[in-house]
This record gives sequence, C-alpha cells and structure tokens, in this order.
Amino acid sequence: MEDIDDAGEKSSFVVGLIENRAKEVGVAAIDLRSASLHLSQYIETSSSYQNTKTMLQFYDPMVIIVPPNKLAADGMVGISELVDKFCTSTRKVIVSRSYFDDTRGAVLVKNLAAKEPSALGLDTYYKQYYLCLGAAAATVKWTEAEKGVIITNHSLSVTFNGSFGHMNIDTTSVQNLEIIEPLQSTLCGTNNRKRSLFQMLKATRIVGGTRLLRANLLQPLKDIETINARLDCLDELMSNEQLFFGLSQALRKFPKETDRVLCHFCFKPKKVTNGVLAIDNARKSQILISSIILLKTALDALPLLSKVLKDAKCFLLTNIYKSVCENEKYASIRKRIGEVIDEDVLHTRVPFVARTQQCFAVKAGIDGLLDIARRSFCDTSEAAIHNLANKYREDYKLANLKIPFNNRQGFYFSIPQKDINGKLPSKFIQVVKHGNNIHCSTLELASLNVRNKSAAKECYTRTELCLEDDGPLAIDSGRHPILESIHNEFIPNNIFLSEASNMVIVMGPNMSGKSTYLQQICLIIILAQIGCYIPARFATVRIVDRIFTRMGTMDNLELNSSTFMMEMKETAFIMQNVSPRSLIVMDELGRATSSSDGFAIAWSCCEHLLSLKAYTIFATHMENLSELATIYPNVKILHFHVDIKNNRMDFKFQLKDGPRHVPHYGLKLAGVAGLPSSVIETAKSITAKITEKEVRRMKINSLQYNDIQMVYRVAQRLMCLKYSNQDEDSIREALQGLKESILNGSL
Repeated sequence: MEDIDDAGEKSSFVVGLIENRAKEVGVAAIDLRSASLHLSQYIETSSSYQNTKTMLQFYDPMVIIVPPNKLAADGMVGISELVDKFCTSTRKVIVSRSYFDDTRGAVLVKNLAAKEPSALGLDTYYKQYYLCLGAAAATVKWTEAEKGVIITNHSLSVTFNGSFGHMNIDTTSVQNLEIIEPLQSTLCGTNNRKRSLFQMLKATRIVGGTRLLRANLLQPLKDIETINARLDCLDELMSNEQLFFGLSQALRKFPKETDRVLCHFCFKPKKVTNGVLAIDNARKSQILISSIILLKTALDALPLLSKVLKDAKCFLLTNIYKSVCENEKYASIRKRIGEVIDEDVLHTRVPFVARTQQCFAVKAGIDGLLDIARRSFCDTSEAAIHNLANKYREDYKLANLKIPFNNRQGFYFSIPQKDINGKLPSKFIQVVKHGNNIHCSTLELASLNVRNKSAAKECYTRTELCLEDDGPLAIDSGRHPILESIHNEFIPNNIFLSEASNMVIVMGPNMSGKSTYLQQICLIIILAQIGCYIPARFATVRIVDRIFTRMGTMDNLELNSSTFMMEMKETAFIMQNVSPRSLIVMDELGRATSSSDGFAIAWSCCEHLLSLKAYTIFATHMENLSELATIYPNVKILHFHVDIKNNRMDFKFQLKDGPRHVPHYGLKLAGVAGLPSSVIETAKSITAKITEKEVRRMKINSLQYNDIQMVYRVAQRLMCLKYSNQDEDSIREALQGLKESILNGSL
C-alpha cells in the first residue's frame, strides 16, 4: 500500500455509494491507512443530498465508487452527478451494478471483521441495511483489484451505522464555522495567521490522533454516556499531574505513524507476475521492513504505557489498560520480532538513519548474502563518501564542508557561504543557495550515491526472479555480472521479448555498448537457469533450451577460413539447429564482406528468424536494418544513446527505444584516426545523398505497413495479459484500456 505511506494527515479512504428510489443511500468507507471499514445507511432528507455531502466531507475520500445507472428518487440529481459537482478533485470510479452485491457484502463483512458478526448487529439488520452491504462489496472488491492485495480475514475494524450516534454538521456550516479551515488565512490589519478550530486544538502526538481529532470535530458525539466518560477522563488527567505527564511521555515513545503499520499486515499482496509491469520490489520490501521496525518500536513503548496507566481510575483509561497493556498477544508478537530483528533497531524519521536502520534491521548471521550486501552499503555510505568529503575539505580549504542526507538527493555537500572566496571550483555541480549555505554535489559524489542506493536496495530484497515454461523474457535493470565488478558506474538496461515481438535489433555506433549488452543478457539467463541470483532488479525468464551466439570472429588460418567464412559457418549452424525455445544473439552479422552483400545477408537472416518462435537479439550498426521494423511488426528497434558534443561522441551506454541516426559517426572516428579533412568532407557529401534516399523510402514503408503494425502491437499486449496472473476484473479493465487506445489511435 505504498501510495498512502506518506499521506500523513491526508485522507486514505475509498468510499462506495449506492442509492435506491426510496431516497435511501448506502455508504461503505474503507480506510487503507488504519484498516477499518465504516458502513452507513440513511434516508436522504434533502434533494441536494446534504447528508451525503456531510459524509463525503467527513471521509474526504481519495476515490469514490458509484454504479453507472441512475436510481435516484424523483426530483433528486443522483449520487453520480452529485460526486461530479461536489467532489471535483476526487477520482470517481464507475463499476458495474453487479459489484454492489449485498449478499456478497454480508459474507465479506462477516469474514473481514475483527469482531464477531453478532457484535455488529449484522444478523439482525442484514435485510434492512442491504444498500451499505452492497456498497461494502463493491468497495472491497475494487480496492483489492486496484491495489493488488487480498484483505486478510478478521483484520478490519468494522463500524456499523456509526454516524447515527453523532451530530450532523452540513458542509456549509463546517466552512462557515471554520471548523477545519479558516475562511481567510490572515487577520485583517495584522501579520498573524488565522487558524481554524482544528488547527488550534491540534497538539496530538501521533498522526492517528490528528485524524481522530478531525473526525470528532466533524461528527461530534450525541451519546451522553460516552461524552461523560470522556469528561471523567479529562478530570482525572487534569487533577493527576503524574498521570498527565507520564501519559504524555509514554505517547512520545510511539512513532507518529503508528496507525500506518496496520495496513501492511491486513492487506496481503496477491501473487502476480511483474515481468511486464517491472514493479520496484526493493521499494515494496523497504516499506515492509520499515513497517516491522515501526511495529517493534510501538510494541517497545507498551511497558511504559502500562506502567503509567496501571493506577488510572476512569473508565476510558482502565479500559485501554485491560485491552492493550494486559493483552498477551502483543508480547508474543514482540518476541517473534525479536528472533529476527535486532534489539537496537528503532523507528526514526531522520532519512539516512532510517535507511541504515532498515538495512541493518535483520540480525547478522541469518542471511549470508544479506550480510555481504550490508558490507557493500557500509563501504559506500561510511567509508567512501566520508573519505571523499575529507579530501575536498583538504584540497579546497573548506573546513566546514558538511555532508547532509535526504531521501530525494541522497548525500550532498553543504558549505557556508562565508567560507567560499569567489566562485566554487568547477568540480562542484548542482549549486544552489540555501539560506547562509551553498548546497552542491560533484560527479564523484553522485556516483557514490548511486552505489549507496543500489547497495541499500540489495539489503531490502535480493533480486526477484520468475522462471516460466512459456511467456515473455523480461529483464528490468539488468547488469553485466562481470563488468559491473570492474566498473563502479555500470549503466543497467532492460530487455523485453514476447511471441508478438520476438526480435530486438540493437543499433548504435562502434563502442556504444552493443556487444556488452548482448553478452549481459546471455549471462543473466545462464545464471537464472542454474538457480543463482541475478544482477537485475527483476526478471521473468522463459526457459531457454539453447543459446546461440554469433559474435566477433577472426580469420582461422588453420581451417583455411576467412572472417566472413567463419561468420557464415556459425550462422548456418544456428539456422539448422534453432528451435522455438531458443535464444539467438547475433552481433554485427555481415560486416566482413562487401556492404551490399553483408546487408543482404543480415536482412535475409533476420527475415528467416522472424518466422520462428525463437527470441532473437540482433546488434548492428547498419542503420538500413531499422527498416525491418516498418515491414515486420514483430521487430523492435532499440539504440544506445550517444551525445554529439563539439564534434565528438559522448557514449552514454543507455538503451533507448527506436532508431536514432548518429550523423557521420564513422567519419568522426576516421577524423580522430587522422584521415585527411578533404577525404572526410567528400565522404560526407556522398553519404548525405545516400541517406536522403533511404529516409524517403522508410517513410513510405512506414505508412504502407502501419495497419499491420497496429495489429501486432495489440497482439503483444494480449500476449502479456495471457501470461499474467492478474484476476479476471483486472484483465477486463486492461482489455478495456486496450480497446480505448485502439479507438483513439494512441497505441
């Protein structure tokens, strides 16, 4: 549930609404942050839906789910139109009315509720409150599909008809009374900022308390017994100084985000194949580790809370003591966490301390590979980065240079402005003035930040690998397992192949990284199929029966074979032995003979391989081969990015979509080698004429084969869905999106 992790005080509600023609409205609101479900059903007393507006103001939902058809009573606009007019900034989702199944809703509520159904009054009032149960079914089903989770049984705190015990304050009154927001932000004639009632009272210790305060202000209690219980609690706190300050100190021990931890243990991720989606699993694992640390910190705070509340007299505080402090389950959970998580680890809001805590949360010796990853993290975060800072302090006489850290930038330098005489050396980049300091970085620090982040990710999770008998080959952020140990700044790249896109042609000038990339993919697949961890963020690999490679060769004098003959023999072997489950990797085929013959052979071999189900990766610097993609829609063209600066090439080693013409790169290299300038200029004139004709022909071909390319793009999307493990509703939604893309021509 990472999308609401940092939501703070903002709403994290998904609300379902449904009505009938008798002016009844059913509401189900699920809180993704605190794992609670609130059900309400009432008669809408006004044609302007004031009750419903009040409910929506109370929940302030992220998403509102409504049925498509209008079932409003005569003279009423209907909840769908109400949402359009009243909640303009909220996402509205229209789902089939079959989602609002009250029978299914009743079963879900019984299964998901932490309390017994009898405590909810569900058995007695089931038929009477069928609308809110239908809304519950739609809300839960959509939430599980959208978030890719399954809500675990007996995990939700369910309240039924809770709003009936509260005062109803309409939205206009909430604004006029300045309960949540002030009408004006400043007081006339002064510089003081104006505060609302909520802002004035907000002295809560944790985020959950802040939200509870807001909810109480929008829906004050009507039940006298409950109000008196709160007042009794207040009396005791005001008269017992030791209790008041002790409780305040105990609450400080709880993390501000204690309520957030609930959703990570109540919402269980579905088992899905993420090869195409390329989800960042390190981020998910980081969130889970953070939640466990947060839970541990909260549980560690319970003994102090227990000590403070032990002698409390009022009903509310004694009830908390009995239900929380004396509950043996919490001690059992704390013991289980202690078996794996280090005792010294505590939740913190300081970014780098938090990252370090997350990396070192699991005790040493439990996972050897994790211990190695942590060693790498220490090397970059402690040794290398601090050594670099010390070097700059000495080299540039910047004794007060500091290295702060934040989650967005990583480490950066902070230098007092008074210490800088004139301009900073050119080595310092991304220079920004911040108060009396200058914030900046260097290329060396940026490189170490990348390594540090990568090492931290390895601590959160080891690479996820999915092996399939069939389906696509997808590698996200793959790295060369050998070269990355030599080059600290190795650039990761992706690959995606499927039955509808079974050939990738990788283009780029000499030295741009094509050969390294081909080798990298083969090595990753080999590692995967021996059961080893792989250097990639994520991979789904179709089991390969054979890997065929045709890479650089030289003359073989012993066998009386030229380079070209060796190329042809290797290629012939591939063509005669390839199977539908093979991987073919070919590098610069046809370069060892005349340009026309070499191009013709390369083109013909590609056409033959395209007719097979095998996956092929073909690297070339013959730019004419990109024309294959205009004729054959199962060809994908990629290129390695190269910048041209001051008539020189700057290789980025980064793979990008589509062809890219790097003008005269061969001539630039020839110039560097010392070829006379007159020869270079003549060659430029000749190649310009040839290129002009080729570009014109490619445009014509692209238009001619546009329709069939569209069909193949659709087929590729369908193939991805075929091999995914998404549920039926998600697949239907994806198909609908595909249909819309086809109709509007955006595919």
